[in-house]
Amino acid sequence: MSATPPVVEVLEAQAAEDAQRRAAGGLVAAGLGPGDRVAFCLPSSGALLVCVLAAARRGIVPVLLNATLLPAERDALVADADPALVVTEASGLAALLSGPTTELAPVPQVRPMHYTSGTTGHPKGVWSGLLGARDARDLFEDEAGQWGFDAGDTHLVCAPLHHSVSVRMAGAALLRGGRVVVLSHFDAGTVLGLLAGRPGPVGTAPTTTFMAPTALRRVIGHPDAPPHLGALRLLVHAGAPCPVAVKRAALDRVRAGVLWEFYGSTEGQFTVCSPEEWLARPGTVGRARPGRRIEVDEAGVVWCHAPRFARFEYWRDPESTARAWRGDAFTVGDLGRLDEDGYLFLDGRRDDLVISGGVNVYPVEVEGVLAEVPGVLEVAVFGVHDDEWGERVCAAVVGDVDPQALRHHAERRLAPYKRPKAYFAVGELPHTATGKLRRCDLPAAVGLEPHRTPTGD
Repeated sequence: MSATPPVVEVLEAQAAEDAQRRAAGGLVAAGLGPGDRVAFCLPSSGALLVCVLAAARRGIVPVLLNATLLPAERDALVADADPALVVTEASGLAALLSGPTTELAPVPQVRPMHYTSGTTGHPKGVWSGLLGARDARDLFEDEAGQWGFDAGDTHLVCAPLHHSVSVRMAGAALLRGGRVVVLSHFDAGTVLGLLAGRPGPVGTAPTTTFMAPTALRRVIGHPDAPPHLGALRLLVHAGAPCPVAVKRAALDRVRAGVLWEFYGSTEGQFTVCSPEEWLARPGTVGRARPGRRIEVDEAGVVWCHAPRFARFEYWRDPESTARAWRGDAFTVGDLGRLDEDGYLFLDGRRDDLVISGGVNVYPVEVEGVLAEVPGVLEVAVFGVHDDEWGERVCAAVVGDVDPQALRHHAERRLAPYKRPKAYFAVGELPHTATGKLRRCDLPAAVGLEPHRTPTGD
């Protein structure tokens, strides 16, 4: 977490509209047209949001990459995305915003492309190509209508803009005439000050926001947190399971009807859950979002029957796309169960996935990097419960290797959120009779309970 206070920017709807028209003109002047891709890898800012929306409203696909990726990680994704333009510096955004004014569609004509590793550990771009006019409008209304954005809203963006939900909600608020406040990075104290309406650049306290559970915990647990969180009419959380204690504490800090959650993924949205529904059925992630139907197959895998506008594919990966879809239903491999009224309860995330601070960490990728260290015979990465981050990334290592060497190698090759916080030397890893790693048994194999956090590094 950065010790530097975040930059706070305010976007008014009309000014943002004018800026989007200039940014779109900059993209056109750079030779981009419908169906082309433009990759952005920068920290959150008002300029980034404007350029992303401008591209999407011209039918140019924004490819949003995590700004904390190391250069080699970023370059690999850029090479895969094959964009017509790459923007990695603020000066690049400024150049686009200096373009000639041009026309825009009323709503985005494409979904931004985000990278997710799914169940394989290999990054895959999730995209939908160009949308028809009706599908584009339906996609926009699916988000704007769900949360009821209007011109009276001030929406606070405190999650990174490379998260799909950040652009969806901010774009819906702006294009419905509202104001948007963008933080360059999350800081609980700053968020609390904004929610309280303290004097500053925003003026009016935000009415809507989204937070991952880790951010929500930091806000309500902050020593300066008030008994009630300002003028919020809507506080949405998602991205990782929310601890019951955090959920109940947050419910106590907001007015009735304010704290909602949804279950979704980069690929698509599954459910929404009102606070009343959660209180009646603690632990549920809600029922199917409008226009969708949820089912659970005989193996416990959750499938979502999605409307046409919500279809997606994996970029240049028809095999993975085919595995994800069954008719009009898709899955991301999560397991769950439905009660008699159609409320979904998740029994577990994808087998190997670690969700730390609301961000997906894929063990296969981390294991591949650690295996490069001399002396490593076998390595397995897993998560254990952590009160701060939801899950903490750990690694069990077989071989004669200094943990410090592993840490140094990870620092050179992996973004901070992917690096194991604890290393355990073991004689062997748990396997099935057929040789498959029993990842669920790793905490016990290193002397930890599945929900106990390791101490130290």
